[in-house]
Parts: sequence; C-alpha cells; structure tokens
Amino acid sequence: MNSLTRIFSKIILDGPPVPAVLSSIRFKHVEYPANGVNYRRKIHYPEKYTVKPLDVTNLAGRDPVTGKLVIKGLGGGIKHKYHWIDWKRVGPKEGPPLEERVIKIMEDGCRSANIALVASGSKMRYILATENMKPGDIIKTSCHIPRIPVRANEGDAYPLGALPVGTQIHCVEKYPGLGGFLVHAAGTFATILRKADKRVIIMMPSKKEFSLPEICMCTVGRIGNIQHSSIPIGSPQRLRELGFRPRSGLWQRKSGRHGRKLRRPPPVKEIELKDKDEEIIQLTYPSKFVKTLCAQFQY
Repeated sequence: MNSLTRIFSKIILDGPPVPAVLSSIRFKHVEYPANGVNYRRKIHYPEKYTVKPLDVTNLAGRDPVTGKLVIKGLGGGIKHKYHWIDWKRVGPKEGPPLEERVIKIMEDGCRSANIALVASGSKMRYILATENMKPGDIIKTSCHIPRIPVRANEGDAYPLGALPVGTQIHCVEKYPGLGGFLVHAAGTFATILRKADKRVIIMMPSKKEFSLPEICMCTVGRIGNIQHSSIPIGSPQRLRELGFRPRSGLWQRKSGRHGRKLRRPPPVKEIELKDKDEEIIQLTYPSKFVKTLCAQFQY
C-alpha cells in the first residue's frame, strides 16, 4: 500500500485540483483541511516588504473561501497587527560581514517569540529576538565558511559549517536559500552536535537529530521570551483573550497513575537537496482521483 501511495503521489491529472485529502470512514467521504493552512487569521501581505504592521482578518476557525467551520476551538480573542519577519539572512560570501544595529525589542501578538527591529543603512526589517538581545547591539551576517570556526555572538547569522560544535542556534534553513524554517518558538534552540562530510548534525528541541548541508544559514543564540511556556493561563477569560473557545468539558488529562512510555529518539534524519529534474508521470483522467480502496475495489 505504501508503494502505491508513493507512485500515485507523482501522478498529475489534467483537471480541477483537489484542495484537500479525502478519507473514507464507514464508506462516507470526509474532507480534511490541507496542511499548512492557517484558519486562525489571514494576513494581507503587500507587494514589497515593509516594517509597517500588516492588516489581519480573523477567521475564527473558518475556511476563508467557503466560510465553513473547520476548527471548532478557535474564535474571539484580542485583535493584533502582524509584523512581517524577514526570514532570510543573506550576507557576503567574501570579505567583512554585514553589520546591522538593533533599534528596539518588541512583542508580537501573533507569535510567542519577541521580535527585534534591525537596520543597516536605509533598510529596516524584523527578525526574531534572542535571549539577551537589547537595543544598540550590533549583529553580523556572513555566508563565508572559514577554515577555523567562528566565535559568534547572539543574533549573528552564519552557515552551519562556520560555527563550532555545541553552539545554540535557531531559525535554521532546511534547504540552502529557503530562509529560517526550523526552531521559531519562544525559548527554543537547536544544538550543533557534530560535523561529517560537509554536513552538520543538529539536535532539535524535540531531541530529534537532523543532518543538514553545511551551507544552510542559521542564527546564533536562544530565542527570547523564555518564560512564555511557564506563564499560567489563570482564568477562562484569559483563554478567550488568546483566541480559544471553551471546550465541551468531556476531555480530561490523564493523571500520573497511567504512567508514561520511555522511547528512544528516532535516528538521524538526513535532508537532501531537492532534485528539480524529477520524473513526473502525466495522465489524462477526466474525473477526480480519490485515494481510497473502496472506490476502486468491490468487497
């Protein structure tokens, strides 16, 4: 079954695209939302990057196109403006690094981490603030990998191969040029474990290990607002202010008498560069394709 799924995932059908995955439960098709869709808010991005707060449309768990309720637990909350984060830290590959000055540290209601407004020349942008970052600091950005590892300060951005083993990092690129893709939450950080064959193995906050190319960029330091996870909610009204609707009361957390299972972390996940010349099979099937066995076979 897994081999069939991998084959069908490469097939492109000439017809209207299917936005969601169809699943069969007791011979009834249930439509689930596609991955990566935010049903809490819709952000209105302008054509060019700006440091001005962006307008936000609160969706309250509804689909922005159909208006149907997708997630029941969302709704209400305090309205916040969205600050556009520049996830790509690009610096010179040779010569001195790019220097930027931190103007101010501020909170963003649309994320758990604090953000920092930095400027270089006439260009300003937002980045995630580190634990000890303060206004007036100078942060550096460079894409050069020297022979001797760099002793970087908090907020500096370097490739993974330029930093020594044991460095705490965040906003790590999954693929070169993608921008900060991993480790965004408040108080989190990844750790560089070892290097081998132009690859760097890092340990994520979940204790999983990833093997990434050494040219992937990252930011040094731990993300600020560490006390975010330890602040109690305190009251149902505070939970409503955060944008969560009341629960039914039927769900209860398990007590300690159930125990817990101790599992070893999974093996290292090696992330390879995407092959753009991958073969794609094209078929001309007129109707929609449904990934269910019941629609193809009779039992």
